[in-house]
Amino acid sequence: MLNAILSRVLVLAMIAAVTFSRPAAAQDAPGLIRDAEIENTIRAYATPLFRAAGLDADFVQIYLVNDPQINAFVAGGQRLFINTGLLLKSQRANQVVGVIAHETGHMAGGHLARSQEALDNATAQSIIAFVLGAAASVVARDGSVAAAGAAAGQSMGLRSLFAYSIGQEERADQAGVGFLDRTNQSSRGLLEFFQILEKEEYLLPANQDPYLRTHPLTSSRVDFVRDHVAHSKSSDAPDPPGFDEMHKRMLAKLRGFLLPPGQVTQLYPESDQSLYARYARAIAYHRVPMHDKAMAEMDSLIKEKPDDPYFQELKGQILFESGHIRDAVAPYKRAVTLLPKEPLLKVELATAELENEGDKAMAADAVGLLREAVRMDNTNSDGWHQLGIAEGRTGNIGNAALALAEEALLAGDRKAAGMQATRASQLLPRGSPGWLRADDIRREAKVNPDNG
Repeated sequence: MLNAILSRVLVLAMIAAVTFSRPAAAQDAPGLIRDAEIENTIRAYATPLFRAAGLDADFVQIYLVNDPQINAFVAGGQRLFINTGLLLKSQRANQVVGVIAHETGHMAGGHLARSQEALDNATAQSIIAFVLGAAASVVARDGSVAAAGAAAGQSMGLRSLFAYSIGQEERADQAGVGFLDRTNQSSRGLLEFFQILEKEEYLLPANQDPYLRTHPLTSSRVDFVRDHVAHSKSSDAPDPPGFDEMHKRMLAKLRGFLLPPGQVTQLYPESDQSLYARYARAIAYHRVPMHDKAMAEMDSLIKEKPDDPYFQELKGQILFESGHIRDAVAPYKRAVTLLPKEPLLKVELATAELENEGDKAMAADAVGLLREAVRMDNTNSDGWHQLGIAEGRTGNIGNAALALAEEALLAGDRKAAGMQATRASQLLPRGSPGWLRADDIRREAKVNPDNG
């Protein structure tokens, strides 16, 4: 039943991933946020904990969910979802680390394994749609009977599918503080997070953040963590080097993109000349738009830290979105040079190059960048989409069709994936790696023809 809901309803209503290169979309639509800096920050927090838990840190996927409510959950195997609302309401890095430690406890303990099996093949977007209930509202527009199933699925998702028993919560707490001790990190942040949640316990369930509905908080759990903090040798351990700065930058960036610009400038007035304040204001000014003020803030940041890839990236974004597309290429290139193993930056540079229509050299360079980007991260649907454009623009129509098939497969649209894969298999040399991959996609789409 769950598979049917996910494949037939939620995939139809899937939420498109948004990136911070499209701030308006990031404000208005729930879904995935892709941002290299924030993703790398969360991964820096999580990797020591994953390793302490005996998990392969490279295998665990981390997703940022654009939703203002406090929530974090594990779904579909080793996939960790963290809401922007949780990050925005965190006061310091250790609180986020504490939540990740707890969720790592669920992963390591194999909690909800039966439910996770049903989600293993679901797209990240469809899982988010399932949790946020987007499917019901989208499908209901055409009066489909499936909307009732989606609504039931939403209820099940929040109340049952992702809900842990109190025993599982206690075991995840015990495992989580153990992972923190093994990495010489304090459990104080987890206790502070629990205290934030305690204030919501007396609210009506509909007004509570979903974390409380899926992670039941009891006084015994709070007492356990409080007692652990009182006795652990790591309770007063300082945060690992760089964590405090990463957290402040992450907050500045999230606030800059997700809060109203006026609120951003209240939080970070012009009298505040800290790096974080200038970062947040540059984004807010760009969104207004106040191009000159945004560029002035970025120039001051780059003068201070000329080798910061994320400052170069943001300058490229501001130029790109302000219509200075050719000028955007240079800072994007600088960002890729400074952080050559980051696929998201390669996709952004290639996108800017492709917008310079008629420039054959840039189009050819974009093909190379995008091929490398999807090789490094084959879950990036935007990367596959841009590769389809780049391959088509350089005359590689078979490769273009294959890239679009990969994009459709990620979206759960098996019908479109099958059509594009069939087209690719007709154009690519029989037996070539591309032909074999197209044939695999075509066969997979045929096995599940109703999932498109």
